[in-house]
Amino acid sequence: MIQLIVGKKGKGKTKALLDKVNEEVKSILGNVVFLDKSSKHMYELNNRIRLIDVPEFGISSAEAFIGFVAGIISQDHDLQQIYIDSFLKVASLEDQDITDAMDRLEQLSEKYKVDMVLSISTDKQDLPEKLRSNVIMAL
Repeated sequence: MIQLIVGKKGKGKTKALLDKVNEEVKSILGNVVFLDKSSKHMYELNNRIRLIDVPEFGISSAEAFIGFVAGIISQDHDLQQIYIDSFLKVASLEDQDITDAMDRLEQLSEKYKVDMVLSISTDKQDLPEKLRSNVIMAL
């Protein structure tokens, strides 16, 4: 399952995502990974959450990002949730159609039973129609 937190830049998506992951980790049995564009939020995350600073790994295309996520899933059989802040930036999808990348993430999520929560800097009405039902918070 993929859930989305959407809104324009500066509306509080990161804070909402951090609050959600810190609350969820209290009751979850598996592992949790938080993908971000920097390590800036390291001390705001519960110590059970693995923070990954995506730019450190030289991801420069959506294809590479999907492979990166697949690699994370493949190395941790106890992985239960992935949170992705600044999705468009870390996935190299700024000003591009996100439909294909979202379809591929959804396939990974369903196949390996890993829930994903993404923050996306866009308004709900600017999302592709098929993704609007995934929005859990619009800021």
